[in-house]
Amino acid sequence: MYTINELYDLDHTLAKDYLKQYTYPWEALKGIKDLILSIGATLSPEEYDEVSEHVWVHKTAKVFPSAYLGAPCIIGPNTEVRHCAFIRSSALVGADCVVGNSCELKNVILFDHVQTPHYNYVGDSILGYYSHMGAGSITSNVKSDKQLVVVHNQGENIETGLKKFGAMLGDYVEVGCNSVLNPGTVIGRHSRVYPTSCVRGVVPEYSIHKNSGEIIPQK
Repeated sequence: MYTINELYDLDHTLAKDYLKQYTYPWEALKGIKDLILSIGATLSPEEYDEVSEHVWVHKTAKVFPSAYLGAPCIIGPNTEVRHCAFIRSSALVGADCVVGNSCELKNVILFDHVQTPHYNYVGDSILGYYSHMGAGSITSNVKSDKQLVVVHNQGENIETGLKKFGAMLGDYVEVGCNSVLNPGTVIGRHSRVYPTSCVRGVVPEYSIHKNSGEIIPQK
Protein backbone atom coordinates (compact mmCIF):
# COMPACT_ATOMS: atom_id res chain seq x y z
CA MET A 1 0.00 0.00 0.00
CA TYR A 2 2.96 2.34 0.24
CA THR A 3 5.57 1.29 -2.30
CA ILE A 4 6.22 3.36 -5.41
CA ASN A 5 4.68 0.74 -7.70
CA GLU A 6 1.56 0.54 -5.55
CA LEU A 7 1.06 4.31 -5.47
CA TYR A 8 2.09 5.65 -8.87
CA ASP A 9 1.88 5.16 -12.61
CA LEU A 10 5.40 6.25 -13.47
CA ASP A 11 4.55 6.99 -17.09
CA HIS A 12 3.22 10.38 -15.96
CA THR A 13 6.39 12.05 -14.69
CA LEU A 14 9.84 13.02 -15.93
CA ALA A 15 11.10 11.36 -12.73
CA LYS A 16 10.14 7.89 -14.00
CA ASP A 17 13.66 6.44 -14.30
CA TYR A 18 14.76 8.08 -11.06
CA LEU A 19 11.86 6.72 -9.02
CA LYS A 20 12.37 3.22 -10.40
CA GLN A 21 15.55 2.99 -8.31
CA TYR A 22 13.60 2.97 -5.05
CA THR A 23 11.08 0.82 -3.23
CA TYR A 24 9.48 3.49 -1.05
CA PRO A 25 8.73 6.97 -2.39
CA TRP A 26 10.20 8.83 0.56
CA GLU A 27 13.59 7.34 -0.31
CA ALA A 28 13.59 9.64 -3.34
CA LEU A 29 13.18 12.89 -1.39
CA LYS A 30 16.87 13.52 -0.74
CA GLY A 31 17.80 13.49 -4.42
CA ILE A 32 15.11 15.72 -5.93
CA LYS A 33 17.38 18.74 -6.33
CA ASP A 34 20.06 16.79 -8.19
CA LEU A 35 17.38 15.06 -10.25
CA ILE A 36 16.00 18.39 -11.48
CA LEU A 37 19.44 19.67 -12.38
CA SER A 38 20.20 16.52 -14.36
CA ILE A 39 16.88 16.54 -16.22
CA GLY A 40 17.09 20.27 -16.86
CA ALA A 41 20.41 19.90 -18.60
CA THR A 42 18.79 17.54 -21.14
CA LEU A 43 15.68 19.59 -21.96
CA SER A 44 15.31 20.85 -25.49
CA PRO A 45 15.59 24.65 -25.85
CA GLU A 46 12.94 24.33 -28.54
CA GLU A 47 10.47 23.20 -25.88
CA TYR A 48 11.73 24.83 -22.67
CA ASP A 49 13.00 28.31 -21.82
CA GLU A 50 15.62 28.59 -19.09
CA VAL A 51 14.11 31.78 -17.68
CA SER A 52 16.82 32.08 -15.04
CA GLU A 53 19.68 29.82 -13.99
CA HIS A 54 18.35 26.29 -13.45
CA VAL A 55 14.72 27.33 -13.86
CA TRP A 56 13.14 25.67 -16.90
CA VAL A 57 9.64 26.56 -18.07
CA HIS A 58 7.89 24.86 -20.95
CA LYS A 59 6.92 27.24 -23.72
CA THR A 60 3.24 26.28 -23.34
CA ALA A 61 3.16 26.90 -19.57
CA LYS A 62 1.59 30.04 -18.17
CA VAL A 63 3.43 31.71 -15.29
CA PHE A 64 1.82 34.80 -13.77
CA PRO A 65 4.15 37.80 -13.38
CA SER A 66 3.72 37.79 -9.60
CA ALA A 67 4.81 34.15 -9.19
CA TYR A 68 8.28 33.31 -7.84
CA LEU A 69 10.26 30.45 -9.36
CA GLY A 70 13.22 29.41 -7.22
CA ALA A 71 16.02 27.27 -8.59
CA PRO A 72 16.14 24.54 -9.44
CA CYS A 73 12.69 23.84 -10.84
CA ILE A 74 10.99 22.55 -13.96
CA ILE A 75 7.51 23.66 -15.02
CA GLY A 76 5.91 21.27 -17.50
CA PRO A 77 3.71 21.71 -20.57
CA ASN A 78 0.37 23.51 -20.23
CA THR A 79 0.88 24.06 -16.51
CA GLU A 80 -0.36 27.23 -14.81
CA VAL A 81 1.61 28.89 -12.01
CA ARG A 82 -0.79 31.50 -10.72
CA HIS A 83 -0.75 34.77 -8.80
CA CYS A 84 1.77 34.94 -5.95
CA ALA A 85 2.69 31.26 -6.11
CA PHE A 86 6.01 30.64 -4.33
CA ILE A 87 8.08 27.80 -5.74
CA ARG A 88 10.82 27.98 -3.16
CA SER A 89 13.20 25.43 -4.68
CA SER A 90 13.56 21.87 -5.95
CA ALA A 91 10.15 21.44 -7.57
CA LEU A 92 9.56 19.14 -10.53
CA VAL A 93 6.10 20.09 -11.79
CA GLY A 94 4.59 17.97 -14.53
CA ALA A 95 2.28 18.66 -17.44
CA ASP A 96 -1.21 20.17 -17.13
CA CYS A 97 -0.73 21.05 -13.47
CA VAL A 98 -2.05 23.99 -11.45
CA VAL A 99 0.07 25.74 -8.83
CA GLY A 100 -2.42 28.23 -7.52
CA ASN A 101 -2.55 31.57 -5.80
CA SER A 102 -0.36 31.85 -2.69
CA CYS A 103 0.74 28.21 -2.84
CA GLU A 104 4.24 27.20 -1.77
CA LEU A 105 6.21 24.23 -3.09
CA LYS A 106 9.52 22.96 -1.74
CA ASN A 107 11.39 19.74 -2.57
CA VAL A 108 8.52 18.09 -4.38
CA ILE A 109 7.60 15.99 -7.38
CA LEU A 110 4.20 16.73 -8.90
CA PHE A 111 3.10 14.19 -11.48
CA ASP A 112 1.07 15.30 -14.51
CA HIS A 113 -2.40 16.80 -13.92
CA VAL A 114 -1.78 17.56 -10.23
CA GLN A 115 -3.71 20.49 -8.78
CA THR A 116 -2.62 22.55 -5.79
CA PRO A 117 -4.89 25.48 -6.66
CA HIS A 118 -5.49 27.60 -3.55
CA TYR A 119 -3.38 28.40 -0.48
CA ASN A 120 -1.58 25.07 -0.26
CA TYR A 121 1.80 24.27 1.26
CA VAL A 122 3.45 21.17 -0.19
CA GLY A 123 6.92 20.33 1.09
CA ASP A 124 9.08 17.20 0.94
CA SER A 125 6.28 15.33 -0.78
CA ILE A 126 5.33 13.46 -3.95
CA LEU A 127 1.88 13.95 -5.47
CA GLY A 128 0.67 11.34 -7.95
CA TYR A 129 -1.14 11.59 -11.27
CA TYR A 130 -4.41 13.57 -11.12
CA SER A 131 -4.13 14.10 -7.35
CA HIS A 132 -5.82 17.22 -6.02
CA MET A 133 -5.44 19.24 -2.83
CA GLY A 134 -8.45 21.27 -1.81
CA ALA A 135 -8.18 24.91 -0.80
CA GLY A 136 -6.09 25.45 2.32
CA SER A 137 -4.95 21.84 2.65
CA ILE A 138 -1.28 21.44 3.53
CA THR A 139 1.46 18.93 4.13
CA SER A 140 3.12 19.21 7.52
CA ASN A 141 6.67 18.05 6.91
CA VAL A 142 8.41 18.32 10.31
CA LYS A 143 7.27 16.75 13.58
CA SER A 144 6.68 19.12 16.50
CA ASP A 145 9.35 17.31 18.55
CA LYS A 146 11.76 17.47 15.56
CA GLN A 147 12.33 13.71 15.72
CA LEU A 148 12.77 11.53 12.64
CA VAL A 149 9.58 10.67 10.80
CA VAL A 150 8.10 7.18 11.12
CA VAL A 151 5.41 5.82 8.78
CA HIS A 152 2.67 4.11 10.81
CA ASN A 153 0.56 1.40 9.19
CA GLN A 154 -1.76 -0.74 11.32
CA GLY A 155 0.81 -1.54 13.97
CA GLU A 156 3.76 -1.57 11.59
CA ASN A 157 6.25 1.27 12.10
CA ILE A 158 8.64 2.04 9.26
CA GLU A 159 11.68 4.15 10.12
CA THR A 160 12.42 6.61 7.33
CA GLY A 161 15.55 8.27 8.73
CA LEU A 162 14.15 11.61 7.56
CA LYS A 163 13.55 14.74 9.61
CA LYS A 164 11.54 16.31 6.78
CA PHE A 165 8.85 14.22 5.12
CA GLY A 166 5.43 15.57 4.23
CA ALA A 167 3.04 13.28 2.36
CA MET A 168 2.97 10.73 -0.44
CA LEU A 169 -0.27 10.96 -2.43
CA GLY A 170 -1.05 8.15 -4.83
CA ASP A 171 -2.69 8.64 -8.21
CA TYR A 172 -6.19 10.18 -8.20
CA VAL A 173 -6.16 11.12 -4.51
CA GLU A 174 -8.58 13.86 -3.41
CA VAL A 175 -7.71 15.87 -0.29
CA GLY A 176 -10.52 17.99 1.15
CA CYS A 177 -10.28 21.67 1.98
CA ASN A 178 -8.34 22.77 5.07
CA SER A 179 -6.99 19.29 5.79
CA VAL A 180 -3.57 18.72 7.37
CA LEU A 181 -1.47 15.79 6.21
CA ASN A 182 0.89 15.10 9.09
CA PRO A 183 4.54 14.06 8.63
CA GLY A 184 4.80 10.59 7.14
CA THR A 185 1.29 10.42 5.68
CA VAL A 186 0.82 8.01 2.77
CA ILE A 187 -2.50 7.95 0.89
CA GLY A 188 -3.25 5.14 -1.54
CA ARG A 189 -4.61 5.47 -5.06
CA HIS A 190 -8.18 6.73 -5.59
CA SER A 191 -8.69 7.54 -1.91
CA ARG A 192 -10.49 10.60 -0.57
CA VAL A 193 -9.93 12.72 2.51
CA TYR A 194 -12.85 14.62 3.99
CA PRO A 195 -12.47 18.40 4.48
CA THR A 196 -10.84 19.62 7.73
CA SER A 197 -9.30 16.20 8.39
CA CYS A 198 -6.10 15.63 10.36
CA VAL A 199 -4.44 12.70 8.62
CA ARG A 200 -1.52 10.56 9.75
CA GLY A 201 -0.16 7.14 8.82
CA VAL A 202 -1.23 5.07 5.83
CA VAL A 203 -4.65 5.40 4.20
CA PRO A 204 -5.26 2.35 1.96
CA GLU A 205 -6.21 2.74 -1.69
CA TYR A 206 -9.91 3.16 -2.56
CA SER A 207 -10.69 4.42 0.95
CA ILE A 208 -12.42 7.41 2.52
CA HIS A 209 -10.74 9.16 5.44
CA LYS A 210 -13.41 10.93 7.48
CA ASN A 211 -12.60 13.99 9.53
CA SER A 212 -13.23 11.97 12.67
CA GLY A 213 -10.20 9.87 11.73
CA GLU A 214 -12.34 6.88 10.72
CA ILE A 215 -11.28 5.16 7.49
CA ILE A 216 -13.84 3.20 5.48
CA PRO A 217 -13.69 1.42 2.09
CA GLN A 218 -15.30 3.19 -0.85
CA LYS A 219 -18.41 1.50 -2.19
